[in-house]
Amino acid sequence: MSRESSDSKPIAEVRVGPDLFHALCWVASALAVATLAWIIYEIVTSAWPAIQKFGFGFLGSSSWVPNREVFGVFPFIVGTVASSFIAILFAFPLGLAIAIFLSENFLPAPVRQVIRFVVEMLAAIPSVVFGLWGIFVVIPIIKIFGDWAVKNLGGVPIFSGPAYGNSMLTASVVLALMILPTVTAISRNALTAVPKTLREGAYALGATRWEAILGVILPTAAPGVVAATILALGRAMGETMAVAMLIGNSSRLSWSLLSPGGTLAGLLANQFGEAEGLQVNSLMYAALILVVITLFVNVLGELVLRYTQSQTAGIR
Repeated sequence: MSRESSDSKPIAEVRVGPDLFHALCWVASALAVATLAWIIYEIVTSAWPAIQKFGFGFLGSSSWVPNREVFGVFPFIVGTVASSFIAILFAFPLGLAIAIFLSENFLPAPVRQVIRFVVEMLAAIPSVVFGLWGIFVVIPIIKIFGDWAVKNLGGVPIFSGPAYGNSMLTASVVLALMILPTVTAISRNALTAVPKTLREGAYALGATRWEAILGVILPTAAPGVVAATILALGRAMGETMAVAMLIGNSSRLSWSLLSPGGTLAGLLANQFGEAEGLQVNSLMYAALILVVITLFVNVLGELVLRYTQSQTAGIR
């Protein structure tokens, strides 16, 4: 005959009703928006003296001379956008290829898990370590390539000389490696989420493996792949230490990928510690511009994502 223990008590169940859950979600969303608004308000407040003095000319000026209190960020805006998009050009096809390779059973499961773990571990490496690796490994390789490119492709503006180790190309290559896990992980999740019935239907109609991948699986997973690209681009634009260590931090504009450049994040990292007076206000103005660019990219990416989703769903 079984007997209940005298000290045993039923465990109370905590249930959250739909109204309470909805209220909690609304509060969390409002707090996120309020935090962003607060951050922008603080940046604008700190940048206001520079905004009043330089206006929109700050965006088009190429001079950054703290001793004369002359500031302009056009080269750094160009460098931010250029390095991020070059990094995406490198990382997107490689990351998507790895995602397809890991999601379509080309190798045994244990081997895929090892490769997946190694790729995703790249996201855990600190930015400064990437910078040091770039200094000792990537720069010598880029220098060798740059000397060859100047000699044989010097007529092309993007490969005009002289070739520097710290350059736009060096920073973009390392940046591509840093955002590769983002592209790979999210794209892989999107590919594995495609229903098996679509794969089976494609094979049943006589499609080969690559016809099924390119004609059915990739179009279905396109919204997830677009989301991966947007997140990776945002990460690239905000990257600081590795880019600051490798890009050369020059305020001169150049068409050549083998020449030094600069980014807004690198400008803030290099000069904020010793800045004072109007230079601090100008750096905060630069930070505001970086925030605006990032928000614009995310809004544009959201529009592209919605368009992709509508096309995938067959909505015109």
